[in-house]
Amino acid sequence: MQEKEILEQNDIIDISMDSNADESAANSTNLNDSLAQDSELEKAQAELTEQKDKYLRLMAEFDNFRRRTAKERLELMQTAGKDIVVSLLDVLDDCDRAEKQLATSTDIALQKEGIQLVFNKIRSTLQAKGVKAMESINTDFDVEKHEAITEIPAPTQAMQGKVLDEVMKGYYLNDKIVRFAKVVVGK
Repeated sequence: MQEKEILEQNDIIDISMDSNADESAANSTNLNDSLAQDSELEKAQAELTEQKDKYLRLMAEFDNFRRRTAKERLELMQTAGKDIVVSLLDVLDDCDRAEKQLATSTDIALQKEGIQLVFNKIRSTLQAKGVKAMESINTDFDVEKHEAITEIPAPTQAMQGKVLDEVMKGYYLNDKIVRFAKVVVGK
């Protein structure tokens, strides 16, 4: 019987030692878990700092881009007409020469010819830049292209609703209307 008691006591001691071993193992696991959590937290904080830095750099880069494009757009608007102005300077020089010729010459035929050359040059210069005159007379009135100044009785039934006269020519710039034609319409 004593032997049995001794064996039971040994089992109790073994069991208590096992439970102590488990507790110490659990404590070491808790330490390992907290170390792992700390390293994950540091890793997450480092990643967050890196992302914030990337975000700030991206915002600064975008702000610089916005300022640069605004400046370029302003410069473009200021010099957009430079090409047409430079090409019209030749016509202006011709106008100056024609004016001098008008003051010194008495030959009307020669003066008319010189002025006609200036008119043709300005038309060809504008045409080279994409300006095209709108043909309106004897066409159907179109509210998309024409601005009716007045209506007059049509001379024939066929001329009703058509453009009879053009008070001011309309123009296209690269197939877009830049000025509507002011017309007289038959009713």
